[in-house]
Formats: sequence, C-alpha cells, structure tokens
Amino acid sequence: MSVLVNHAKPVARKGVTVFLVISFAGTWLWLLFARSGLGLSPLHPLLQLPGFCMPGIAAVVVRRWITKEGFADAGLKLRLKVAWRYYVMAWLGPPLIAAATLALAAVAGLWDPDLSGPGGMPGTKELVSVLGLMMAALILTPLYSGEEFGWTSYLRPRLFGGRTVPSAVATGLIWAVWHFPLAFIGYVEFTNVVIGLAVWTLSFQLQEVMLLWLYQRSGSVWVASLAHAGNNMVLFLILGETLDETEGLGAVTPMLLTLAPLAVICLCIVGGRRLSRGRRITDPLLARHGAGTD
Repeated sequence: MSVLVNHAKPVARKGVTVFLVISFAGTWLWLLFARSGLGLSPLHPLLQLPGFCMPGIAAVVVRRWITKEGFADAGLKLRLKVAWRYYVMAWLGPPLIAAATLALAAVAGLWDPDLSGPGGMPGTKELVSVLGLMMAALILTPLYSGEEFGWTSYLRPRLFGGRTVPSAVATGLIWAVWHFPLAFIGYVEFTNVVIGLAVWTLSFQLQEVMLLWLYQRSGSVWVASLAHAGNNMVLFLILGETLDETEGLGAVTPMLLTLAPLAVICLCIVGGRRLSRGRRITDPLLARHGAGTD
C-alpha cells in the first residue's frame, strides 16, 4: 500500500503543476493575443470569457487525463435542499457588503449619498438597478464556476496537504497574481500600480476565505460560484459606479474601503473556528490510494 501512496504523490504534484501551467499560460497568452492581436477591449466578453474559464478547463484536463482521479470530490452537485441557506448568503452577501462599504465611505466623507427615496432610503431607480445586478449575478453564475471549479474546488485542497489556513493563503495569492495582467491592459487602472496590486492581492485573500467557507459549508462549488459572481457583478460594480474616484488613488479607492467589511467577515469566520483549521484534508488522489488523515 505504501508503494501505491508514494506513487500517487508525484502524480498529484504533476496534476497541480499542469493545472497551474494551463491556467496561467492559457489565460495570459489569450489576454495578450486578444488585446494586441485582435484589438479587443478589456471589457469585451470575447476577451474575458476564454481566459477567465481557463482554471476550470485546466481542472477538467487534469482530473480527466493527467491524474485520472475523476470528479467525485469536485462539489458539482447543487445540494439545494441542504445548502439553500448558503445560496441565500452568497446571493445577498455582495449587496450587503456594498452597503456597508458605502456607509463607511459616507462616514469618511468620501461619498455624499442621495437618499431621495421614501423615508430617507435610496430611490427606486437605485434599488431596481441593484436588483438587476443581483439577477445578472445569478444568471452568470455558471460562467464564474470556471474560476471556482479551478481555484477553490481543485487547487486549494491540493496545497499544503489541504491544511486550511496555509492552503487558503496560497490559493488567494496565486489567484491574485493570475489577475495581475489585467492591471496592464486597461481592465483596471491604478494610479499607483504597486499600491493597487497590493490592495488587490489583499482583497483576493479575504475573498478566498469567504469563498472557501461557503464551499466547505455547502459542499457545492455552485455556492462559491454564485458568491464570486456577486462580488464581480454586484459588489465591485456598485462601488465602482458610486464612489468618487478623485481622491488620487483611482480605482483602488472602492477596493481599499471594501477591505474593512471583508476583514470583519473573515475575522468572524476564522475567530469562530468556522473553517476546518488544523485538520489535514488529504489529497483526494492520495486518499484513493489509501493515505490516511493526520
């Protein structure tokens, strides 16, 4: 049995290596070709979709043909009956975080809210717009599963033996670096690139903790994908359109303010021991060959 386990370890490492090569090379080369060769706008769907689906494609290739471990541990079931509350959290979380961020911006004097609606609430137009973005996030969830199927479902459990804290930190860092070319092709513009990328990286780290928690609790990659879609389509779109970006920090301003509510949520998750901290989650490929847990 030990011979089989020893054989499985190099195969598992090979799987992670191939996954990272496909994810990074496939995405970065496509962005370069689409931007320079085809002249596509950074916001063009044809530029975004192939690259952003690359981690999911890489996970399929590795699971099916490199390690041949299959998809039993991929969290592909919807699990609506048992995980419905986590779907609700994933759907309502981004607009609530946006509201908390805007409240912080108002207190800091960076935003003057227009509360022209009944009872001093936002107007009907604003509320309808937010609901529209939330529906868009729900509809576009399958597209964002391309990332979550790769990062959270495949990569994270295979780093550091699946130990939650180091694997989550490593995944968040890798996920952030994978996005870095977007700061150089016009998708996001930072007045100070170094500061912008640092804040962006921290944002990815905090988001990964939340996405991991949703994935662990629900057992479904679709919950994490819904939250991911909400972060992009609701949280950051609302903040990008609402907050005044004339403070000298450019696009980093909404992102910087968002760190506060994100950090509070992550502290509640980690402080409340809601993640499986300290428990080694064995690599599924090794488990199949009889390796035990710590």
